[in-house]
Amino acid sequence: MLPHHIELLSPARDADIGIEAVSHGADAVYIGGPSFGARTSADNRVQDIARLARHAHRFGSRVYVTVNTILRDDELEPARKLAWQLYDAGADALIIQDMGLLELDLPPIQLHASTQTDIRTPEKARFLQDAGLSKLVLARELTLPQIRAIYESLDAERCIVEFFIHGALCVAYSGQCFISHAHTGRSANRGDCSQACRLPYEVKDHLGRVVAHDKHVLSMKDNNQSDNLRALIDAGARSFKIEGRYKDMGYVKNITAHYRLLFDEILEERPALARASSGRCRFSFTPDPNQNFNREFTDYFVQGRKDDIGAFDTPKNPGRPIGWVTKVNATSVELQLDDASTTLHNGDGLCYHDLQKELIGLQINRAEAINAARGQWRVYPKDPVAGFKDLRKNTQINRNRDMDWVRGLEKKSSDRRIGAWLQLSETAEGLTMVVTDEDGHTASAAVPIALDTARDPVQAEAKLRDGLGRLGDTIFEATDIQLDLKAPRFVPASQLNALRREAIEALEEARATAWQRLPRATPVEPPAPYPEDTLTYLANVFNHKARDFYAKHGVKVIASAYESHEETGEVSLMITKHCVRFSLSLCPKQAKGVVGVQGTVRAEPMQLINGKEKLTLRFDCKPCEMHVVGKIRPSVLNAIPTSPIQLYRTRPVAPH
Repeated sequence: MLPHHIELLSPARDADIGIEAVSHGADAVYIGGPSFGARTSADNRVQDIARLARHAHRFGSRVYVTVNTILRDDELEPARKLAWQLYDAGADALIIQDMGLLELDLPPIQLHASTQTDIRTPEKARFLQDAGLSKLVLARELTLPQIRAIYESLDAERCIVEFFIHGALCVAYSGQCFISHAHTGRSANRGDCSQACRLPYEVKDHLGRVVAHDKHVLSMKDNNQSDNLRALIDAGARSFKIEGRYKDMGYVKNITAHYRLLFDEILEERPALARASSGRCRFSFTPDPNQNFNREFTDYFVQGRKDDIGAFDTPKNPGRPIGWVTKVNATSVELQLDDASTTLHNGDGLCYHDLQKELIGLQINRAEAINAARGQWRVYPKDPVAGFKDLRKNTQINRNRDMDWVRGLEKKSSDRRIGAWLQLSETAEGLTMVVTDEDGHTASAAVPIALDTARDPVQAEAKLRDGLGRLGDTIFEATDIQLDLKAPRFVPASQLNALRREAIEALEEARATAWQRLPRATPVEPPAPYPEDTLTYLANVFNHKARDFYAKHGVKVIASAYESHEETGEVSLMITKHCVRFSLSLCPKQAKGVVGVQGTVRAEPMQLINGKEKLTLRFDCKPCEMHVVGKIRPSVLNAIPTSPIQLYRTRPVAPH
């Protein structure tokens, strides 16, 4: 990928979804392999990844495979073998978190730093570039100036900045959340997060007063950077990532198409930039991010800290308002829609908030129009009406699933074509056809034929152009057709079709032959020093090769990962830029007349309670961060790890 290329990177739960992502405009796709992919139920066979790679490469799109869990010592060799299998399958890069992989005999495949590596500073970004990483997936919490500072610290010819632009948001800095492991033994760093951040909590202040009850105070709205793409490009981002390796086909089609249209518009404005792959897409639908599951949207911290970034009432999809209840019957509910042009369908998902602001779902079993012209409908829910809490007249109704939309995306919904210039020339032996695609690849074919002069020159030329331009079952479309003939000619359709097919097949072969792998970056020598000389459990070092890596780069004290169970007391189980105090308007910085916080104002701790689970919130006001503090459960601590790691028999004392 060149510095002026703009890459749209889409997720793929499986190869079929990945193929549709490419067909809907993705310049690259990221997908999990058969293991070590940070999503426990999104694994794929190497053979399927090879199938995806073959399709993607036809359009110049890339396939990146996630190998981004932290690894035990006994997993290093299987991970090394997998890397070679993925390389042989045609994968273009591996997305990694564990630095132990850099100490192994890997294939010459490009390596990208996962967002799990927690890249927030220019110093760390520069180090990872110098260690041999070619693309850095930055922390989602960064602002535009912070992204710009990281970009300016890098060599754009060697290392690309990647940023998440859409999808679910982890409230913690990625790689800095250990609540799941502490409470359940399921490690987010090993792809098995229990999503404690989506639970409801009671929030108490330092005096024990309840300041929020049953609120999902760690649940974020979904990321949507649609309005910030130009600013992100100006800040130096070049690869733009859509979250969602658990998401279904409809989500990937819709969100990929949405951003494809936005980036195409930007590329039209800025000729100095270019797409990272080939072809143009035509969609049979109008992309709309609101149609997919979402917790409402936020642009998070890109434009600075905002008041409204949390989905505190519910982690579910609230949908969009469509009307209100006019009558509740024994088996049905009557609705008045805000827009009379809205149509309800059998299977639609509706929802509303009860009196405690909990979101209640209502699936339509049957919908019938009372007076469609006036927007009056009667719906028969799948479940008994009597069971719907607080459903009454004047209740606002939202729709969070439109079955007509869903069914539309189950069909073919995009056509991606690469522009090609066709030239038909007359020779002494017959006809020659030369085809050149938009990337400059050229192929030709010839057919010996005795040419007859056409009786109707206008009709003959029209038939020739029509016959040559019939590229419907290929990945190409004719953008220009030139006829270089000595006279108007009649050419039998069968011979013209054969000539066209042979030339197009040769063009596909030329594209495949010209395909080049992304180059593997060479680490600088001598090894670049790591920005710090001491690493705590937050560095996620879970094997001895990772320890060797950091030691080689000058780190003196290296603690093992939280998953090694060396940290048995209270520690930070989550570090986040989101601040519960700020969101509840209890931040000292918000107090009238307060300027700054250093040494004068301190935010007192708070407590989160969910059942028997209690967590302490501590506030580090200088960097404006929140730490969720707790300790590992005895049941998890007493479970013997499959392969425990102990880097030190006696923990060394960190230098002062």
